[in-house]
Amino acid sequence: MRARSVIFALAGSVATALAGASCSKSVPAVKQVGAAPDSFRVTFETTRGSFVVQVNRAWAPNGADRFYALVQNQFFDGDPFFRVVPGFIAQFGLNLNRKINEQWDDPRIPDDSVRQSNLRGTMTFASEGPNSRNHQLFFNLADKNARLDRTGFAPLGKVVSGMDVVDSLYSAYGDAPEQHFINTMGESYLKRLFPKLDYIKTVRPSS
Repeated sequence: MRARSVIFALAGSVATALAGASCSKSVPAVKQVGAAPDSFRVTFETTRGSFVVQVNRAWAPNGADRFYALVQNQFFDGDPFFRVVPGFIAQFGLNLNRKINEQWDDPRIPDDSVRQSNLRGTMTFASEGPNSRNHQLFFNLADKNARLDRTGFAPLGKVVSGMDVVDSLYSAYGDAPEQHFINTMGESYLKRLFPKLDYIKTVRPSS
């Protein structure tokens, strides 16, 4: 708790100076796309290497459609893996430009029924409760996460190549990076306090 308090204090001391820094870049209009294909693959290029995810729309249609739209709009480019908890999850989906996040905050997508289990390697939308999913997702790092099935977390895809890259994402910070500060201060906050985080370079449809 002491280390976490120090992080909060440091973040608070620079909040005024850095607030809005993540909004300085121009924000392109959201490109509207239709429903996702029945199945498709995307390649994540990251600071640790590349891996491939296959999305199956039948697993979670609402989630697949939103993820497909996010990929087509290059939402994930430059995003951090800001919450990596060993043996649990690797979470991503907070753009470092707050205005880009705001474009996708609403409407939130309806919950999908859970048709697949949250086993190691599956990709699932994060949530704050029923029908609250928008642009944050996570990779399950262990089979024990099947317990998430009971609370409505519906996997939409799975890592089919390069799981060793996902396993190697920097995890020493755990839960410490605060989403509020990432959203309001962006890269400046993370570079000051969490310089070793890994990042997504691009997410693109696989050929």
